[in-house]
Amino acid sequence: MPSFRHLIAPLAVTTLVASAALAAGVLGGEVAPAYAATTAGCGTVPTLVSGTRTLQSSGKTRSYILRIPDGYDNRRPYRLIFGFHWRGGTATDVATGQTVQRDVWSYYGLQRLADNSAIFVAPQGLNNGWANSGGEDVTLVDDIIRQIEATLCVDTTQRFATGFSYGGAMSYSLACSRSTVFRAVAVQSAGVLSGCAGGTQPIAYLGIHGIRDGVLSISGGRGLRDRFVTANGCAPQSPREPGQSSLTHVGTDYTGCSAGRPVRWVAFDEGHIAAPQDGATGDSGTRTWVPGEVWRFFAQFQSTGTPSPSPSGSPGGSPSNPPPGGACTARYAVTNSWQGGFQADVTVTAGAAAITGWRVTWTYANGQTITQIWGGRNTPSGTLQNVVNETWNGSLAAGASTTFGFLATAGTANPVPAVTCARA
Repeated sequence: MPSFRHLIAPLAVTTLVASAALAAGVLGGEVAPAYAATTAGCGTVPTLVSGTRTLQSSGKTRSYILRIPDGYDNRRPYRLIFGFHWRGGTATDVATGQTVQRDVWSYYGLQRLADNSAIFVAPQGLNNGWANSGGEDVTLVDDIIRQIEATLCVDTTQRFATGFSYGGAMSYSLACSRSTVFRAVAVQSAGVLSGCAGGTQPIAYLGIHGIRDGVLSISGGRGLRDRFVTANGCAPQSPREPGQSSLTHVGTDYTGCSAGRPVRWVAFDEGHIAAPQDGATGDSGTRTWVPGEVWRFFAQFQSTGTPSPSPSGSPGGSPSNPPPGGACTARYAVTNSWQGGFQADVTVTAGAAAITGWRVTWTYANGQTITQIWGGRNTPSGTLQNVVNETWNGSLAAGASTTFGFLATAGTANPVPAVTCARA
């Protein structure tokens, strides 16, 4: 992976005026409701396909790269996730994960973790940045949403945005100006570079920043965070952060936040990099903990609308057609491998009745060892792996699914093990 270290030239950040662009562009003149359910594209044959798309926005030709899930089902509302590139980066860098770790780092590593449960968008900034002059980049996002949701099935209570550095600044700008449009943002190593029109309304907020960031200081990142600590009604606190040269990360969940609007802060001992790893310096697309943090934060949110259930027979089961037999089932899949290690995801699906907790077990026969896990808690006993749900993903409606993932060292072989799932 090419280094994400870069210098950001001083930017004249203009004060943005809160615009009605989304009202004009997305909902034809009405303010976007916070909790609509599905879009016009649900149940229709899509006219968009994965790849680079263009559109006119603010009198300019703009573009973005669209990634539609494999096996797209127009009866199923999907998450919609925006990934914004850094200064000097491109939409292609975000969509492909660059060249060395292609696909592993695509859409900041979230595409792999989403396992075809989300539609991804990588917009292209003007001059490879997000100056957002006069709010034009926020308007671009409005226009992209309108274009996508006219033909694809999106759960409008499940829109998310993330990005690193300048891309994090753009995500922050959306948190300020589109808090009723986006469910949550993950702001990585950012500053107020794309403006903040508003910033007084609550939105779920994840901030990630390096304590030794020499490009955009962590003090600035704390300030971004604190705006939404206040807006979300969280109890003020001074989160613990890792020590110098510890090469670790520390996460803190704020308490007292308004319902459904959590704030989480993760500080790490490194500089201005996008893919830090514990115990080593520099970026690592395969060993970084960042995608797991972001995906866990986004995936905790369930639909707050009332979309119609998928018709009987849709892939993966649904409330009207749950998988047969048992409290739950689990599907284990190796998603990436390298010399000496691999990554896997396990999808847990509730059976014919809702469950409030789950436990997945399997045995490794070839010396594999789990080194990092997200979306679940593992208490192994010898070769037996024993993973239970986190507090935020244990309750599943009938036929509903959640996914946990992990990194592991490879053994002498790495066959897919037989897994079992039961109520916890």
